[in-house]
Amino acid sequence: MRGRRLSFAGLLLWILVAGCSRAPLHQQEAFVFGTRVEVLIAGLPDAQARPAAAAVLREFDRLHRTYHAWKPSELSTLNAALAAGRPQVVSEEMAELLADAQRLARLSDGLFDPGIGRLIGLWGFQSDDLPGSLPDETAVAAWRSARPGIADLLLSGLQVSSRQRELALDFGGYLKGVALDRATSILRARGVSNALLNIGGNVMVLGSRNGQRWRVGVQHPRQPGPMATIELDDGEAVGTSGDYQRYFEVAGRRYAHLLDPRSGRPASGTQALTVLVTARPAAGTLSDAATKPLFIAGSDWPQLARRLQVAHVLRVDGDGRWQISQAMQGRLQFVGASPPVLEVVP
Repeated sequence: MRGRRLSFAGLLLWILVAGCSRAPLHQQEAFVFGTRVEVLIAGLPDAQARPAAAAVLREFDRLHRTYHAWKPSELSTLNAALAAGRPQVVSEEMAELLADAQRLARLSDGLFDPGIGRLIGLWGFQSDDLPGSLPDETAVAAWRSARPGIADLLLSGLQVSSRQRELALDFGGYLKGVALDRATSILRARGVSNALLNIGGNVMVLGSRNGQRWRVGVQHPRQPGPMATIELDDGEAVGTSGDYQRYFEVAGRRYAHLLDPRSGRPASGTQALTVLVTARPAAGTLSDAATKPLFIAGSDWPQLARRLQVAHVLRVDGDGRWQISQAMQGRLQFVGASPPVLEVVP
């Protein structure tokens, strides 16, 4: 058996910033949310760009510490109260996040569900290290029988309770997108009009890179390097979920961190799924949250994408076949040879 941790060279999205422009490009990096994050600011002197980027990184760190699922945090405190059957008063920010997560879960027929934290823990993915063995099947079956989810949360103002003690929250498939939206607000408030934000492959842009559109590359799920590139306009966001990011192998079979709440097991049938979300309120949040249910839905993704109002989708299925929405086809530039099979979905 073998585990694998994602290195930065294998990020889900490649940031392509090469160009001949000599205008200023300020860059700051950090390690937050268990991954490398970047803030790129174009067209401003360092004296103005540096404090703006630093403010973004501070907000990333605050969100990471506040909503950490398995280390002491406001979220872990809430999970402990729910497990004990006690109501818990939460911050206004958390109450808003929980209500929005419930909305997204309903839209996705429960395939996006931050309430499966206990299942994530059973599979060993609530750790800085990857698991080395399969979970106890009896425990997984018991979880599947109870099937706790974020729909079991009862929200009354700032008071939160649950119908099920088995419910545990994990914002790992959601918080990076929230952070992107927060970051864009921070930058705009500080007079930054041109920037790129990258949280482990979840990307959102403001304006342009010194007059040129920001461009990112979508990682090939089975080969090194990008398989396609996308040019982004102001306020657009891109997110990717892949079975190559966090996974382990047992007896030659890959078990990825993307869990299907219906089966209680890692989703199969998709290698990678990328969405582009056009400029709108909470575009970053949607770009992060939407990739999980569309990945899990497999071949049924088109109907779900319409419900989530995500028109731009690229999917690589379990056999390496490519599916692309008509809207996304007009935005992608493929790298190298054309994919062996390309199905365009209306």
